[in-house]
Amino acid sequence: MIDIRDRVRNQALQAKIVSAEEAAAFIKPDMNIGVSGFTPAGYPKAVPLALAKRMETEPFSVNLWTGASVGKELDGALAKVGGIKRRMPYQSNKDLRAGINGGKIEYCDLHLSESAQFARYGFMGGKIDVAIVEVCAITEEGHLIPTTSMGNTASYVQSADVVIVEVNTTQPLELEGMHDVYVPLDPPHRLPIPVVKVNDRIGTTYIPCGVDKIKYIVPCDITDDVRPFAPLDENSHRMSEHILKFFKDEIKAGRMPKNLLPLQSGVGNVANAVISGFVDSDFTDLEVYTEVIQDGMFDLADAGKLKFASGTSFSPSPDGLRRFYENIKDYRQKMMLRPQEIANSPEVARRIGIIAMNTAIEFDIYGNVNSTHIMGSKMMNGIGGSGDFARNAYLTCFFSTSTAKDGAISSIVPMCSHVDHTEHDTDIFVTEIGLADVRGLSPRERARKIINNCAHPDYRPMLLDYLERAEKATKQAHTPHIINEALSWHSRFMETGTMKK
Repeated sequence: MIDIRDRVRNQALQAKIVSAEEAAAFIKPDMNIGVSGFTPAGYPKAVPLALAKRMETEPFSVNLWTGASVGKELDGALAKVGGIKRRMPYQSNKDLRAGINGGKIEYCDLHLSESAQFARYGFMGGKIDVAIVEVCAITEEGHLIPTTSMGNTASYVQSADVVIVEVNTTQPLELEGMHDVYVPLDPPHRLPIPVVKVNDRIGTTYIPCGVDKIKYIVPCDITDDVRPFAPLDENSHRMSEHILKFFKDEIKAGRMPKNLLPLQSGVGNVANAVISGFVDSDFTDLEVYTEVIQDGMFDLADAGKLKFASGTSFSPSPDGLRRFYENIKDYRQKMMLRPQEIANSPEVARRIGIIAMNTAIEFDIYGNVNSTHIMGSKMMNGIGGSGDFARNAYLTCFFSTSTAKDGAISSIVPMCSHVDHTEHDTDIFVTEIGLADVRGLSPRERARKIINNCAHPDYRPMLLDYLERAEKATKQAHTPHIINEALSWHSRFMETGTMKK
């Protein structure tokens, strides 16, 4: 067993150090388990792996509540053995996704800012029985020092009857002090969240817990299962160029300051590429108020262009994680992690004027966005925090390549097969083809702007033809649709393998 006593600063708690197997034996069927983690960062690993091994010979399942997606040692291991009965609020693991889309796992896809309070309110089918959380240290008072994510951890610890703590010795102790832990009171006692600037500190550097609530302490030396980003391709570079030019035009028009407003960027390759595009731009003193801090934000910091970044998770590539650890003393001066209730707070987003930049699976000609479902039925990952920001941002931007599946799918369609963000919440659309600013436009004006500026040339004539025929068929209705054709593009793809006629 790894010696973790120097990280467990309360001597009495050292008697609670046990194996992962002993801790996992405490878990009972149908328990509600709240875990740390947001993206493959800061999630428990040793106990879930031991629990999955136990489930192989003693089949049962639990209800798993996280902050967002977590690594293969948790979502993947439990999904493979049929150990997850219900899951919320976001995921990205292939085995878990297969269970969701195969009807084996009941999945509740929530706005991330709402997930902790849903659990506290009892909306998820009862209270949290056990919280399993990763930390880098435990204080003398029994409080928890988180690692590379905050997510819903503080709320789950507050609500749980029992806490099982994994002390991960691969996580640097220099993480201590990089967190701002604040859990809002529930209505009718809730107060305004006192964040008015990106770098405001409003809470503690630790998660309040206490000695008595901690049941077991488990050593762990498994690193976060972070994933590499795809190389910056031509499409991502073009999208970055389009949005940077747009921002410069907004500054010239007097609608934004020279250093812009606080940036929010979603998870993944496109989002990371867009942020990376700022490195070679003229922008300086940039502020970020977001969910995930990825490689692109380390690039901004290294280039001297980042003033401050607030998020709820460090979610870099393997190379980015090494860079973060090697330069943590410098990054800790410019970066902070908060609970996702605060990082994704609609109240804060509206107050400080977020520029929201997220990716879409598809969007339709009127500006509705599908972020979650493939062909209307199959769950991909989940809505994540995009809805938290889309409704409340100063500017809401959605990015997508104009086509998918080597051109067989148009990402711009007559009608979305599933809608996560309505036309009322969207402002800017960006593909590698161009940018459509649809602020202040009527639906028919929006349609022409999106088609002409963002659609791939292979599909642009088809979209214009649909729009013109819909206008004629409905006699220029406010939002013209030919109902029996609106989803025909998706039907055609499922029948023939392409949306092209």
